[in-house]
Amino acid sequence: KPCPLCDEAKEVLEPYKRRFILQEVDITLPENSAWYDKYKYDIPVFHLNGRFLMKHRVDIQKFEDQLRKLELQNE
Repeated sequence: KPCPLCDEAKEVLEPYKRRFILQEVDITLPENSAWYDKYKYDIPVFHLNGRFLMKHRVDIQKFEDQLRKLELQNE
């Protein structure tokens, strides 16, 4: 903290908040050291349904495409 890129990403994702659960992970906490080692230079990082999706900034088209695929699978 602070993380302006994280704040920006959360704003971009705000209209979609009813379609997914956002779980934030503070990689600076000792229990998240594996995430820190992997992503310390790449925040924010986004995983969707446990799989890496994107990093640094929200690619809204990619996010929408993957979210739609998941929703179709779950119908």
